[in-house]
Amino acid sequence: MLKKIAAFLLVIAVTFNLTSCATAGAGLKSYVDATRGYEFLYPNGWLPVKVSNGADIVFHDMIEISENVSVVVSPVANGKTLAELGTPTEVGYKLSKSAIAPPDSGREAELVNAASREVKGKKYYLLEFAVKLPNNQERHNLASVAVSRGKLYTFNASAPEKRWQKVQTQFESVVDSFLVY
Repeated sequence: MLKKIAAFLLVIAVTFNLTSCATAGAGLKSYVDATRGYEFLYPNGWLPVKVSNGADIVFHDMIEISENVSVVVSPVANGKTLAELGTPTEVGYKLSKSAIAPPDSGREAELVNAASREVKGKKYYLLEFAVKLPNNQERHNLASVAVSRGKLYTFNASAPEKRWQKVQTQFESVVDSFLVY
């Protein structure tokens, strides 16, 4: 009898662990743009948004619409590599001044973290920013930057600072999923 109870508890424990593992990876959908050469995961339930300000694609949360991910594709001068554009810190600083908080935007961006990683032979810079908007709102941005086929790809995930603790792990997974080819 004791063996049956132990076996039953073991089955319940294994089932619970498998469900937890499935849930941890669940909730993300795949977006692939084979023509432009990139792909990423984004949270389930987010919607694409049509924009005309230079972003290639933008998705945002249906409820918290200020939470978003976007991809910007820009030409790279003279076919430079990512390393030739600068170190992660240098590229992060340039990005903060040109895209995150451009002059006359009223925004301030502080580069919080800058790192480099390599995936499938491609170099990516992972950047983290704390952003202050003109209305004193604060945001948190994560970015992944890569160069491929003579283009600079910038993937950005952004959320209000008040929600950052709740979405940080998911946003890190989303940013880590960004691949160019």
